[in-house]
Amino acid sequence: MSSKSEDVLLQVSQVRYKKGDGTLYLMSERLAWILDHKDTVSVSHRYADIKLQKISPEGKPKIQLQVVLHDNTTSTFQFVSRQGTAAAIKERDKVKDLLVTLLPKFKRKVNKELEEKNRLLSENPGLLQLYKDLVITEVVTSEEFWNTHAAAYIKKNDHTKQKIGISGAFLADIKPQTDGCNGLKYNLTPDIMESVFRTYPAVRQKHKESVPHKMTEAQFWTKFFQSHYFHRDRINAGTKDLFTECAKIDDQVMSKEMAEGLDDPLVDLSSFQDVNLDDGYGSVTDLKGNTQNIVHQNMIKRFNQHSIMVMKAWQSNSTENQQQFSNNLGGLINGTSNNNNNNPPSSRKSADNVSEDESVVKKKKKIQEKLIYEDLEEGEVTKAPAPLKLNLSKVERYLQGPSTSDDSGSGTIEIDPHSLRDISRRQKEDARSWPLHSDNQILVPPSTAVASLGELTPGGALMKAHHDDSLAQVVSDQLALEVKRLYCSSSELLRHFWACFPPTTPELETKAEQMYNALRRFHNARIKPFENKVMLDYSPLSQQLTSHLNQLLKTAYNKYEAWHARRKSLGVR
Repeated sequence: MSSKSEDVLLQVSQVRYKKGDGTLYLMSERLAWILDHKDTVSVSHRYADIKLQKISPEGKPKIQLQVVLHDNTTSTFQFVSRQGTAAAIKERDKVKDLLVTLLPKFKRKVNKELEEKNRLLSENPGLLQLYKDLVITEVVTSEEFWNTHAAAYIKKNDHTKQKIGISGAFLADIKPQTDGCNGLKYNLTPDIMESVFRTYPAVRQKHKESVPHKMTEAQFWTKFFQSHYFHRDRINAGTKDLFTECAKIDDQVMSKEMAEGLDDPLVDLSSFQDVNLDDGYGSVTDLKGNTQNIVHQNMIKRFNQHSIMVMKAWQSNSTENQQQFSNNLGGLINGTSNNNNNNPPSSRKSADNVSEDESVVKKKKKIQEKLIYEDLEEGEVTKAPAPLKLNLSKVERYLQGPSTSDDSGSGTIEIDPHSLRDISRRQKEDARSWPLHSDNQILVPPSTAVASLGELTPGGALMKAHHDDSLAQVVSDQLALEVKRLYCSSSELLRHFWACFPPTTPELETKAEQMYNALRRFHNARIKPFENKVMLDYSPLSQQLTSHLNQLLKTAYNKYEAWHARRKSLGVR
């Protein structure tokens, strides 16, 4: 038995699986079920492959536990203890509780790349059909399909979502409603949840660790609003509080920010004392501030900490954008490398001097913002700009427009009235001698013309081989759709095949050979079975539907064979 080399954490007998009784084993890395009087494992699931577990509701006659895997397949185990229903429920709960502790340790991260591929296939029916025609039929491999044939779709959907800003009052905007039982009901939107996660990264981490294998989404947010994390005025915090660590982390962040200081030199986060102006126009500290309630100080700290976290969330977005922009530039500015390591010592010393004067410059700037009002200044900034002069080469033409020419000799042409009379007389003579107004024996009689048209119409003597129904009317919609799918798949393969010619590099030569083999496999796997099907169901159309498609493939085959023969004649393999 395989359990001899593994640690068995729990063993439960009298467990039924698919009408067979056996024993359920919970080992160190997997769950196994063995049929009674057998030594081989019938069911085995690694904890890393288990997505979640489900149990039967209370009151059901069958005491069951269901294991759901990542590929959505399930295995259901029924506990049938001879000691009764209570013993079966107790055994089922033991297995459930042990799985609750084991599954998070082996929890496999969801493959985001796989989710993105599934989303692309579900949103693009054409890509899904191409995947079925090429990958399912083993014409190309899955890796080759996603790297070559689906690259355009991936590039089209590869865009970074712009993050919105965070409102400083997003928590105050949550309006709780009473449920009528001395309780409050919060309506949380995805935007509010994302704002909480971005403002408090510790809460995001707790959410990843707890949801969904430890608690549901609703239970998590209920504990969030009930916790010490939002009631810091409580003196004693519960040891089992989920967000106790979050509060400690936020206090550390607050202490770090206070140690580093802010850009505003006029703000002191560590001061909680009221400062008043004395009679001598000086500042004096209010002695009553020493006896200030600790609750008030904690409230001020929470406000400052909340504002700092909101600003840090905004700064993280701007930092990412700047970093991406700098990566696109490649570290080159005006054709020179932006490398600080190669700076001379003199430039470093100047940078140190600048950093020393930054605090003074910032303080002066803040004081000027408090004292100077731009709308009251009478400097050159508020003066109206000087009017621009319009330079005209010809002022008269701009004011009056284009004038007519004064040269009277070039504007008119005199015509002799006698020549006009001659022209009119010749036109009238030509009109009288036109062939339509005279007897012409060459014209076809009307009866002959009608008889000729009758012979050229469908059913006539000259149209006996014509079919009244066109090809589009004979072919069904389902057959036309299948022909369309064949054209789409073959066109995709042909597009990549012809892109390899001329194969000037070894990579193009390898790809040309791969695409040629893919075309051959596609021809045998998809086109020939389709032709056989059409020959049985629509015998007159068997050659017409795929004739053009076969011509396209034959042209590609001839191209590859000619290129391959030329390489062989040159002694190149």
